[in-house]
Amino acid sequence: MAKGVAAGTVVLALAAGLAAESAAEEPVRLRPGAYEVEVRLDLPHLDGAGGRKAVRLCLDGPPVRGLPVLGDNTPLAGCPASDLRQEGDALSFTIACEGRNQPSAKAVYRLAPEGFEGRIAVRLGGKNMTLTEVQTGRWRGACAAGDLRP
Repeated sequence: MAKGVAAGTVVLALAAGLAAESAAEEPVRLRPGAYEVEVRLDLPHLDGAGGRKAVRLCLDGPPVRGLPVLGDNTPLAGCPASDLRQEGDALSFTIACEGRNQPSAKAVYRLAPEGFEGRIAVRLGGKNMTLTEVQTGRWRGACAAGDLRP
């Protein structure tokens, strides 16, 4: 009888493991509404040179095109996102402007139902310079008229 119990326990453990794996693969969805996003710019080898700001961002649904670059004077504004991938709480995509020597970026985010953290590594086109935009967003409620909409 002990063998039957042990075998049953192994089957249950395997089933639980498979269920946990499939649950882990389900994409995390951000709660629709307004997010207060702290934006920080990290510039390599220039301590304290990056700026900080806060932005209210309205997200009505899943980030179909990715989350936007929010820094001031970004050369990536209006450039399309591609290669959007989400597995569980991990979201990644690339941003590339058309043309030669244009900027590009690789974005990686961790999502939770009411918040996100992300890093957008930007390579400036035609220059040997990179910078990283760091975003931390927290859900704040319903969207308002003045909120930024991607």
